[in-house]
Amino acid sequence: MEQETMLKEILKALELHSDHIHVEMQKISSQLRAEMKEMGNQLRTEMKEMGNQLRTEMKEMGNQLRTEMQEMVGKLEEKMDERFNRLETKVDNLRIELSETQETVDFLSSKTLQHERKIRELYRQQ
Repeated sequence: MEQETMLKEILKALELHSDHIHVEMQKISSQLRAEMKEMGNQLRTEMKEMGNQLRTEMKEMGNQLRTEMQEMVGKLEEKMDERFNRLETKVDNLRIELSETQETVDFLSSKTLQHERKIRELYRQQ
């Protein structure tokens, strides 16, 4: 009977130890769950911050590109205006030359007519 009592005591001790280990395991499990939940929350927060940062950077890049494009368009417009002005000047000069040439032709035509009339008169007088 002594052995049976010892076995019962040993079994009781093992059971108590097992219960103690079970309680410790549950504590560790709860701590792990809490830490994992906290890490998940931290990751979500960091991801949101990174998303916001990316959006901000993308907006800044978009604004910068828009500004650069507007500057390029402005420069192109200036160049085109300058070239159109040069073309207008050339066309104006050509008009002046054409007008002067027409005046010269008109003058020469009138002189030619005058000479032809004189020649006819001289011819008639002979």
